[in-house]
Amino acid sequence: MTSSRGTIVITGASSGLGAEMARQFADLGYDLGLAARRTERLEQLRAEILAAHPDRTVVLEPMDVTDADQVFAATRRFAEQLGRIDRYVVNAGLGKGAPMGTGRFDANRQTVMTNVVGALAQTEAAMEVFREQQRGHLVMVSSISALRGMRKTMTAYAASKAFVANLAEGVRSEMLGAPELDIDVSVVFPGYIRSEMNEKVAQKTRFMVDTTTGVAAMVAAIEGRRPKAYVPAWPWVPIGAAMRVLPLQQVRRLM
Repeated sequence: MTSSRGTIVITGASSGLGAEMARQFADLGYDLGLAARRTERLEQLRAEILAAHPDRTVVLEPMDVTDADQVFAATRRFAEQLGRIDRYVVNAGLGKGAPMGTGRFDANRQTVMTNVVGALAQTEAAMEVFREQQRGHLVMVSSISALRGMRKTMTAYAASKAFVANLAEGVRSEMLGAPELDIDVSVVFPGYIRSEMNEKVAQKTRFMVDTTTGVAAMVAAIEGRRPKAYVPAWPWVPIGAAMRVLPLQQVRRLM
């Protein structure tokens, strides 16, 4: 199986940022492995992509990222069906949350299980394949909220995405000391990008961009194999730099 650009696995591809990444990477000429819990939506997405690009290969796998056995099995099947995995985008995530101590441990726990344990399982599965291939590109989708502790409904989510960012950096650090392996690691920190995850957020949220625009910035950063990227660059590069050093009271005003 050949492709003009390579093969990419994207998790959480049934909607939002994942689905749009699939469309844009298909436009660039990649063959795709798409995973999500909602396979009926993946079928619709595959039909849409193949209608626009009949020469593309689009492989689908059901994946609940909190089921580690399913994550490992699906990743193996992607490698077999696509011939190889050149890039694996750890994108599946959940944005539920509630202020600490308000009786919604269930929502916060679900978010952490999906975003932390799920990301760990995906990373392990992808890196097993990459080590065997001795090459690959691991991409992990964090969030600009991961740069500092967030309040109210964002507390657990931001903490979970901080884990994702630090996990990516740890793997990258190891790969820097393994010149025999051609494995790059990128972590992407999206700012406010409209998606199903935040569709209930006020439409006039400052700095919010539409899905197509936001994902285009993500795709450009990923294609550039950048180790770390705040996207879209404006205004999130300066805001991200400020968030790391400002007192917490001022971060509250920004976010």
